[in-house]
Amino acid sequence: MPMQVTGARESRRGRRSKRTKATQSPEPPSPPPPASPLAAAGEMSSATRPSRQTDFARFPSSTPIVIDNGSSTFRIGWAGEADPRVAFRNVVQRPRHRSSGETVTIVGDTDPTLMKYFDCTRSTVRSPFDDDVVYQFEYMEYILDYGFDRLGATSEVSHPILMTECECNPSFSRARMAELLFETYGVPSIAFGIDNAFSYKYNQKLGNCGEDGLAVSCEHGTCHVVPFLKGQPVLGACCRTNVGGFHITDFLRQLLSLKYPYHTASITWEKAEELKKEHCYIAPDYMSELQIFKNNKEEAEEKTRYWQLPWVPPPKEELPSEEELARKAALKEKAGQRLREMAAAKRSQKIVDLEKQLSYLEELMDQLDEAEESEATAILGRSGYLSQQEIKSAISKATQSLRKAKGESNGNEEKEDAGVDKYPLVSVPDEMLTQEQLKEKKKQILLKTTTEGKIRAKQKRAEEAALREKQEEQRRAENPELYLEELRARYSELSEKFEQRKRQKVNGSQTNGNHSAVGRGERLNAAQKERMRLLTSAAFDRGKGEDTFGMRDEDWLVYNKMSKGNDDDGNEDDESELIRIASKLQEIDPTFVSKSEAVQPTPEPPKVRPLTAEDYRIAIGIERFRCPEVLFQPGMIGIDQAGIDEMVSISLRRLMEDESIKERLCQSILVTGGSSLFPGMIPRLESGIRQFRPYLAPLKLVRAADPILDAWRGAAAFAASSKFGKHTFSLADYREHGENLFHRYNIVYTL
Repeated sequence: MPMQVTGARESRRGRRSKRTKATQSPEPPSPPPPASPLAAAGEMSSATRPSRQTDFARFPSSTPIVIDNGSSTFRIGWAGEADPRVAFRNVVQRPRHRSSGETVTIVGDTDPTLMKYFDCTRSTVRSPFDDDVVYQFEYMEYILDYGFDRLGATSEVSHPILMTECECNPSFSRARMAELLFETYGVPSIAFGIDNAFSYKYNQKLGNCGEDGLAVSCEHGTCHVVPFLKGQPVLGACCRTNVGGFHITDFLRQLLSLKYPYHTASITWEKAEELKKEHCYIAPDYMSELQIFKNNKEEAEEKTRYWQLPWVPPPKEELPSEEELARKAALKEKAGQRLREMAAAKRSQKIVDLEKQLSYLEELMDQLDEAEESEATAILGRSGYLSQQEIKSAISKATQSLRKAKGESNGNEEKEDAGVDKYPLVSVPDEMLTQEQLKEKKKQILLKTTTEGKIRAKQKRAEEAALREKQEEQRRAENPELYLEELRARYSELSEKFEQRKRQKVNGSQTNGNHSAVGRGERLNAAQKERMRLLTSAAFDRGKGEDTFGMRDEDWLVYNKMSKGNDDDGNEDDESELIRIASKLQEIDPTFVSKSEAVQPTPEPPKVRPLTAEDYRIAIGIERFRCPEVLFQPGMIGIDQAGIDEMVSISLRRLMEDESIKERLCQSILVTGGSSLFPGMIPRLESGIRQFRPYLAPLKLVRAADPILDAWRGAAAFAASSKFGKHTFSLADYREHGENLFHRYNIVYTL
C-alpha cells in the first residue's frame, strides 16, 4: 500500500534530503484474471502496491524521467522503456493514527487491512486536480515525493523531466509546476507535452492512424477532441467537455444508493468504480435499450447483473426438549416460591407494624380518658393529633388495615366508615380550638357542605330519573312506534354530540376572534377563569370579616355554576344518558347494536419478515448503460455541455479548412482514454458522429492500442529521441522570462 508518513510541514529545500520512506507492507496475493478489458485496465487497485526501485543510480543524469500526470493515475518511469516503473492513484489522504494521534499522509491506494489503525472520519480523499488542471500543489508535492521515492531517488532528482498535461493548460499551472520541480527537487530542465498528442503520435507510429486525423480522449475528469494536421495538434480547434470516468462512477454510486438506501455504507466510491469497470457498457441506442428493460422481462433479466453482499443466515429456532421445558418449569416454580416468601415476610412485617400502631393509639386513648382537660391538651400536643375524634378515626383505619392484612375483611368497612365521624371538628366550639385547629375546622366545614350538597343533588337526580322513567313508560304504552323513533333520534343526537366532543378534545372545533381553531387547552383556561371569577365575587360579597364561605347551603350554587364550564361533567352525563337509551333500545328492539358494542376491525400489526440473502443482493440492470450515457448526454447529471459525438462536429467547425481536409480527418479518428474501453463505445460514437456528417461521408474510428498506457509510451519515446533537448527549458530560462515563457511555449511532436 502506498503510504508516506510526514510530520509538520517542512520547507521545500529541507525536504529534499528528509523525504520519509514509504511504509512497507507484505506483498498481496496475485489478483484473479480480469473479467473485461476495462477491468484489466483497472487492475491497479487497493490490492497492488508499487515497490521501490533499486536501480536509480544506474541511469546517467542525462536520462530523462517521464511522468504521465493523469487525474486518475500517476505514472513515472524512464525514457526509452516500454512501461512505466511506478503507477498509483493520483490522490492524497491525511488521517490521524488512532494510538499516537500523528497525522499520516497516504498517497495512492489504501489497504483496508492497515486503514483500521487510522481515524479517517475527519479526512477525505483529496485530488490535486480540478477538471484535469492542477490547482492543489500542496497535494501535488506529496504525490511527487512519493513517486520519486518509489522510483528510487534519495535526495535531489538530477534528471530532465518530461511531464504530460491536458490541452490548453493554463500558464499559471505550468509555472507553479515548474517552480515546484526546480526548487524542491533540483531538476535541471523540464518539458511539458499534451498526453493526447503523445498517444496519437504513438499510435501513428504503430500504423493505427494517419498524419491527419482526430484524437477523441475520454479521460477521468474530462473529454477532449483534438484535430491533427501534418502530425501536429491544432489547439485552436480542440473541444472539451467536463465529463469523464469520475462522473460515471459517482453517478453509479448515487443511483445504487438511492435504489438500496439500507446498503449505502457498502456502496462506496471504490466499489462503484469496480462495478463500473466490470459491468457497464455503452448502449447502441439508449431509448431502445430502455424499452427492452421496460417491456422485455426475459432479455432484461439476462442483461441484469447481481452483486451479493455478505449475509449470514439467522440461526433456526429449535423447539426445546422435554428436559429443557422441565428445567425451565422448575426454575419458574423456584422463582415463584421465592416471591411468595418475600410477599409473606412483607405482609408479616406490615401486620407487626399495624399492631404496634394500634397498641400505641389505644394506650393514647386510655391516657386521654384518665387525664384531666389540661393534661389531655398537652398529651394531644405531644402526640401530634388535634382531638380524640381524630385518634378514634386513626384507630378505625388501623383496625381495617390490620384485618385486611390478615385476610379477615368481612364487608363491614363501609358501615364502620359510616359510623365514624369524618368531620370531628365541626361540632367543637371555636373557644376550645387552637389557630391551626380553627383552620382545619373551616376546611372540614367546606368539605362537609360540599359532600352533603352532592348527596342532595344525587338524590334530586335520582327523583328526576324516576319521574322521567315513569313518563317514558306512559308514552311507550300510548304509542310504541313513536316512542321507538324518539329513542333512536335521541340516541343518534347524543352519539354525534359525544363524538364531536371527542374530536374537540383532540383537534378543537371552536373558533376565536381570528377564526382559528381553539383546542381543549384554551377552553379549559376559559373555564378556570370563570371559576376564579365566581370565587372572587363570592369572597368579595361576604366582606372582609370572618370567612364563612361554605357554612350555608346557598354556597353550593356557586359550585354548580363553576361546574357548568367544565366539559368533563357534561360529557359524563351525556355518556350515562347514552348508555341508558342504548339499554332501552336493546330492550325494545333485540336487533339493535350500539356503536360501542359494534365490532371494529383492528389493524393487524405489520408482520416482520426475516431477512434473506436476496435482501442483501444488489441488482445492476438499467444502471449498466445509463451511467456511461452521460458521455453522450451530460445533461443527465446537470452539466449543460455537448456530448463527445457532438464535440467532433464542433471541433471540425472550428477548423478553418475546406471540406476535403475535414473528410481526411474523419477517416482517421483515434479513440483513447480509460473511458473508451467501455464495450460498445466505438459503434455508438460512430453512429453519433454520422448524424453530424454529410450523407455517405467516409468515417473511420479506431481504438488506441492501449488507451491507458499509450500516452506514457509516446512520451517515453519522445523523451528518448535526439530532439528532446531542444524542447526543454532550464531554471535559468524560467528565472529570465518568468510566466511569460509559457505563453509561447509549445513543443513539436515527433517520434
